[in-house]
Amino acid sequence: MPFTTLGLSDPLLRGVLASGYTTPTAIQSQAIPAALEGRDLIGCAQTGTGKTAAFVLPILSRLFGERPAKKRIVRSLILTPTRELAVQIEQSIHDYGRYLDVRTLAIYGGVDIRKQLNALRRGVDIVVATPGRLMDHMRRNTVDIRSVEAFVLDEADRMFDMGFINDVRKIIATLPAQRQTMLFSATMPPEVRQLAAGIQKDPMMIQVGQQHNPIDTITQHVHAVLRQQKMDMLMHMLQNRQMPSVLIFSRTKHGADKIAHSLEQAGIDAEAIHSNRSQSQRQHALDNFKRGKCQVLVATDIVARGIDVHGISHVINFDVPLFAQDYVHRIGRTGRANIAGDAITFVAPDERDQLRRIEQFIGCRLAIENYEGFTCDHFTATLSRSEEHSRAQRKVARVRRAAKRPRLVRR
Repeated sequence: MPFTTLGLSDPLLRGVLASGYTTPTAIQSQAIPAALEGRDLIGCAQTGTGKTAAFVLPILSRLFGERPAKKRIVRSLILTPTRELAVQIEQSIHDYGRYLDVRTLAIYGGVDIRKQLNALRRGVDIVVATPGRLMDHMRRNTVDIRSVEAFVLDEADRMFDMGFINDVRKIIATLPAQRQTMLFSATMPPEVRQLAAGIQKDPMMIQVGQQHNPIDTITQHVHAVLRQQKMDMLMHMLQNRQMPSVLIFSRTKHGADKIAHSLEQAGIDAEAIHSNRSQSQRQHALDNFKRGKCQVLVATDIVARGIDVHGISHVINFDVPLFAQDYVHRIGRTGRANIAGDAITFVAPDERDQLRRIEQFIGCRLAIENYEGFTCDHFTATLSRSEEHSRAQRKVARVRRAAKRPRLVRR
């Protein structure tokens, strides 16, 4: 099914084709026609399946169909959890809407607010914002969202994870009651469902793929390694394998800086990106990575959802994430747009519990692979004994539950 069958206007289709897209993804082909009808939507799809275009294109179509007023007002609001996502959504709007008369502004922290103030005074049609900076503008009375016709809550599950949900609720309370609300999320935990029930009217639920499963284009590898050998293994991989574009995840900001510095010393072009870096530093590192000026980008989970780079060949989990859902979001940075990618996870002996939680979350076992020159027999043996112990505990629990069940007595 090509984009031409979805009911989009000709200038918008020209923008989509000029951006290099001809065929919509599953989430796009289902969401766009419903959104064009004005329906509220809940879109749940795996990372890397094209959710951004699923809400951007209907918003642009709505704006194209109506003549802009003399004074531009904010008619569409897109809330997203990170600065990088705000920038990328703004860029997508510019790309798709290049043949439309639409003004867009990304509002986020870490940059001089005066440029945003000047743009708001001139008038904009679409605001893409992070919750904190949007709240700053609302307190200053420099942005008016009372005329918003279409509201999008992007990465809703991440809003909860990052502690933004109270600001999100305050922002939603300011919006007009009569509006179209579209909520998109990679996972749909109970708190997100509860939020959707309170802000939407008869929403259409669109579920693409299994919530917890990485997309099929990602090949997953797990290597057992002693913690003190992780850097050596990483160096060996980067120097001896074809890995043109590598995203490495560290659990801490200090760890990300340390990894990037070690790689630079070894002659590997690498940069770090995390919340302690200024917005200009973060954007500079991301731009260099996108353009291929650096082979490796080292990141923390705080910016995991803000990294949407085509052609990432490998994602490496230098540290196993503490939360299983972060594993899915991390490795979802590769294998995007139906291009194959590899996800590699280094697991130290003290990280086996996190690995087990990931396996439970995604619903499958991840085979431990040996990597040339690096073995961790102690880890494998310990893991096997731990699994046997867990199976024994589950068996005891089943027996105890059975013993507690009331028995029927025949009279």
